[in-house]
Amino acid sequence: MISSPYPHKFSVAPMMDWTTSHCRQFHRLMTKKALLYTEMVTTGAIIHGDTRRFLDFNSVEHPIALQLGGHNATDLATCAKLAEKWGYDEVNLNAGCPSDRVQNGMIGAILMTHSQLVTDALKSMMDSVEIPITIKHRIGIDDFDSYEFLRDFVGTVAESGCKTFIVHARKAILHGLSPKENREIPPLDYDRVIQLKQDFRDLNIVINGGIKHHTEAFELLNAGLDGVMLGREAYQNPLLLTDVDHHYYGTKNPIETSEALNDTLVQWVEQSTLDGTPLKYIARHMLGLYSGQPGSKKYRRLLSENMTKQGADASLFGEALSMIQPPKHLANPTPHS
Repeated sequence: MISSPYPHKFSVAPMMDWTTSHCRQFHRLMTKKALLYTEMVTTGAIIHGDTRRFLDFNSVEHPIALQLGGHNATDLATCAKLAEKWGYDEVNLNAGCPSDRVQNGMIGAILMTHSQLVTDALKSMMDSVEIPITIKHRIGIDDFDSYEFLRDFVGTVAESGCKTFIVHARKAILHGLSPKENREIPPLDYDRVIQLKQDFRDLNIVINGGIKHHTEAFELLNAGLDGVMLGREAYQNPLLLTDVDHHYYGTKNPIETSEALNDTLVQWVEQSTLDGTPLKYIARHMLGLYSGQPGSKKYRRLLSENMTKQGADASLFGEALSMIQPPKHLANPTPHS
C-alpha cells in the first residue's frame, strides 16, 4: 500500500456509454474504495434537460464523482451546486475529450488553450460548493505539446485553488484523429506527468492512460504520483477491481473467491431485473468478466447474442456463468510498494 495524503489512490475513468450507473454498481460489488466517475454530462443537458435523469445514482456507488462538460463559469457553478445537492462526492471538469462535437461547444481538450477561462470556471465552481472540484486534461493538444505548455497550463489553473489534476498522459490531436484513435495513437509520456508532480508538489497529480496492471500502477505511485486512474482496462477486465481495496487502501477485499463473486453477481442481477431493469443494460458491462479464462468466449457469446431478446432474465446470466472455469482465488500477489 502506498502512503499518500490523497484519499483516492485508485479510480475508474469516466467513459462515455460505458460508466453508466449499472456499470458503477457492478464495479462497486468488487471494490468499496475506488473512486468511480460518471460519464461526462454537459452543463446544458443538466440545466435544460431532464436533470434527474442525468444526476440520479444509486447510493451504493459512493464514492462517486460527476464529470461535467462545459466552459461557462455560471453554468458550471450551477451544475456543481446541483451535484452537491444530489450527494456527489466530487465534481470534475472535462478538459481532455477530443471529439469534434464537444470542441464545437468549447468543451473538453480545446479548453487547454484557454487556461484563464478554465481558471475562472473552476474558481466559480469552488466558490459555490464544499465538495472537491477537480480537472481532467491531456498533456497537450495539437502543436501545443511541449512540457512548458503543460506546466504553464497547470500553473495558471492552480491559481483557481483547484488541488487535483488528473492527467491523461497523451496529447490530444484535435484535427485528423477520432476520439478512439486519440486514446491509442498519440504516444504515452508518463515521465512528463511525473515531472509535473515534481514541479507542483503541493498539488495532487493523478495519472491516466494505458495502465493495464497493478504492478504498472504501483511503479507510477512509487515515482511520486498521488493516484492512478484506469479506464478501458478496468472496464474490459473488471476482475482486476477485486484487488483494489487491499492493494491501494490496505483493507480487506470485499470478494476473494470466484464462487463468492458469482453468487454476489447472480443475486445482484436477479434483484436488478426484478426491479425492472432489462438484462441488456446490466449484462453489457459484464462481458469482460473472467476474460482469458477457459469458457470466457462462450460466456461472452451467449450473453451478447441473447441479452437483448425479449424475456431475457437472470437465468441467462447464470447459464452464461456456468460456461466459465474461473480461478478459485481472485486476488493477485501484492505489487511491490
